[in-house]
Amino acid sequence: MKTLREPLAARRPANVTVISLDDGGEIDLDEVLAGLVREPKRLSPKLFYDARGSELFNAICKTEAYYPTRTERGILTGQAEAIAQAVGPDCVVFEFGPGDMSKVRLLLPQLLPSAYVGIDIAKVQLVTAAEALAFEYPWLEIFAVCADFGVGLPEQLPLPPGRRRVVFFPGSTIGNFEPDEARAFLGLLARMVGADGGAIVGVDFQKQTALLDRAYNDPEGLTRAFNLNVLTRLNRELGADFDERRFRHHAFYNETRRRVEMHLVSMVSQVVHLAGRQIRFEAGESIHTENSYKYTPESFAALATAAGFGSDRLWTDERNHFGVFFLSPS
Repeated sequence: MKTLREPLAARRPANVTVISLDDGGEIDLDEVLAGLVREPKRLSPKLFYDARGSELFNAICKTEAYYPTRTERGILTGQAEAIAQAVGPDCVVFEFGPGDMSKVRLLLPQLLPSAYVGIDIAKVQLVTAAEALAFEYPWLEIFAVCADFGVGLPEQLPLPPGRRRVVFFPGSTIGNFEPDEARAFLGLLARMVGADGGAIVGVDFQKQTALLDRAYNDPEGLTRAFNLNVLTRLNRELGADFDERRFRHHAFYNETRRRVEMHLVSMVSQVVHLAGRQIRFEAGESIHTENSYKYTPESFAALATAAGFGSDRLWTDERNHFGVFFLSPS
């Protein structure tokens, strides 16, 4: 796999290495078109995370309505020592979609890994966060890898040899995958970390519909802006002519499918142009932009087992709203 190891920036800490994989962060026009001409229309949630989308998501995580972030942070803070004991010292930590890297900070003083690898498609935020982390932890070797989750990692990463590999995958991002995709992704992680590795995975649990609906419809309107920003990005990067004013954010908990769904609903009959194509919308027709599946402790443990992991430990909050699993390959 071709990679590009970037030269050291003038003010970049010496303990940060930035690596870009081919096409990291670029929009796949064919994938977008295929999603918009299908019935029902769909777009990948990875389109959320341009610079503006990443900024909005960080703001969402600080709202009172969006409980997952503060609940998971409470678990990580309170159980950091126990998590470190389960993982063991001197490991290499891989984090997919690290955002501002604030959650791994809750574990680093106890975990004391030999290296940290952050993998994300939002390059600007990734590099900024990696540099900030490096200044705080000058003893830690940090790799910022700009890539999509599914492309794997460059084999030539100069990681410390012989160290246990542990994936940190917080935020219930696993819920954004369809169940079959989640099983396949966990299987990829199990192969990546090897027989002596592990994974720390945050999982949002099933709960009252009203609580879930409010979490994805915050009173501040940040999730609305986050969802609509996808259209702004398609306009800017692909030359589309979506009018955000003609679409509305719609998020709800689908009790039958055990998932929160996010949609952009066309409020009028309209035609949008993209790459020489006409994309027709009927009034009330939606673009499905994201799912967030909610698990029970038992259903996620079964999923992990099917993927080649065993569920070694589980830490939850007092209301059992959220769980942090430590998984070891079985």
